[in-house]
Amino acid sequence: MPDAERVLDRTADLELIVEAAQEAGRIALGYFKRDPKVWIKGASSPVSEADLAADHYLRTTLMAARPDYGWLSEETADTPDRLGRRRVFVVDPIDGTRGFIDGHPDWCVSVAIVEADTPAAAALFAPVRAELFEGVVGQGARLNGARLAVSGRNRMEGARIAGPARHLRAMSARGMDATERRFTPSLAYRFALVSAGRVDVATARPGAYDWDLAAVDLLVHEAGGTLRDLEGARLRFNGAEPRHPALIASTPALASAAETIIAEAEAGRGALGSTAS
Repeated sequence: MPDAERVLDRTADLELIVEAAQEAGRIALGYFKRDPKVWIKGASSPVSEADLAADHYLRTTLMAARPDYGWLSEETADTPDRLGRRRVFVVDPIDGTRGFIDGHPDWCVSVAIVEADTPAAAALFAPVRAELFEGVVGQGARLNGARLAVSGRNRMEGARIAGPARHLRAMSARGMDATERRFTPSLAYRFALVSAGRVDVATARPGAYDWDLAAVDLLVHEAGGTLRDLEGARLRFNGAEPRHPALIASTPALASAAETIIAEAEAGRGALGSTAS
């Protein structure tokens, strides 16, 4: 496909997923703080009727518009059909379901289109905060229309950090004097804070899935940051196993130092854990 045609194609895809993510967010918001029905799937993961309603809307709308695309969503049974598709929707109808159920504002709708193994277009909508992150590969990323850029911090001392408790403890044990420590129940939103320059380093335990990460991976990189595993490798998406090891999103200058600290925190825990956050 010629470059000009590919750009137009991705722009049309972005418009589609932005509109869909916003509407799915409005659907989910209708259940927020209204005691939605909740079930437990797998060992301990909650799913609410809001997740299912948003997922149904997204799948119906997006697949009707692009029937030749594949589909991968947290709330839809996975099938190998997606592996043979050139483009795939990768969706989390509510990232941060536990927080959503508890009334925490940091949850979002995450929608990406992956080409081969790389995100090409991304929309992440946080309805309670009225924040819309969007981007196309090679064309930058925006938050409510304003261009995104990671912070310019190049020293760990005084960095603003976000992540699970054991990672925050590990960074503190290494003498890191953070000016802000933040936990947010949505992994996608946590990493989006790096793309917006509000957090300098954000981490995740092993076990995150493609749907947690595909949209925000594009946002972080288009904002000039890095999102990679503890070996320094970029993420690849739409593989047979859509699960990832421990991860770090950060400014480029802080990536290596953060990887060393988090690798020590994860030592002896195996390649993948049971729960990502």
